[in-house]
Amino acid sequence: MAQAITPLYAEARILLKLWDLAQAEVSKSNFMPGNAPAYQKALAQLEAEAALSSKAKTSRSKVYSLTDQGKARLAQVMANPEFLFTANVGAKTANSVLNWFRLNGQAVATSSAAAPAAVITTYPEFLAETLRIYDELNRDYNLGDLVPIYRIRRAMGDRLSRSQFTEWLLEMQANDLVQLMGEQVPSVTRDQLEDSITIPGGGLRFYVKRL
Repeated sequence: MAQAITPLYAEARILLKLWDLAQAEVSKSNFMPGNAPAYQKALAQLEAEAALSSKAKTSRSKVYSLTDQGKARLAQVMANPEFLFTANVGAKTANSVLNWFRLNGQAVATSSAAAPAAVITTYPEFLAETLRIYDELNRDYNLGDLVPIYRIRRAMGDRLSRSQFTEWLLEMQANDLVQLMGEQVPSVTRDQLEDSITIPGGGLRFYVKRL
């Protein structure tokens, strides 16, 4: 009996195939691993979360390409020990995996094998880790998609400087990946404010909302 296709597996197959097409805008027939409902659901989820972009080609079809956020998601998937191929995937897919690791394997090995205090040195690493922490906090503490900036900053600890954290979080906002918000905050403490972000001329930003 064939194994069920997990959401992680479906996302990985779609992201890897799109990555292998080198950012080309292609129709679903070029990269969808199959027509199983799990793949269709994964495609819709990835599109909703801006891991891939899409635009209408005709009135009945669309074309897709991988975004920077999608590349970050693929890096997370490839480093996830729970991701395993559950069936023969053929030489083409196997070679795509080899090519991905030849280009990105060193960064993945560093992030997956390092201790929690491993230093974050690049924007893609920061992007992937920020989105991971955001999703984890939002889910575990039922934050309603408004995650306090100070909680993300503290979760990263001393893995990067305070100024670099601020700079890259603002870059994520500039890339329309998140929105930094400064709504009224009840019972906020001084240290929580200090670990948030103040934009010159723009005031306090206390929350992150993923777009």
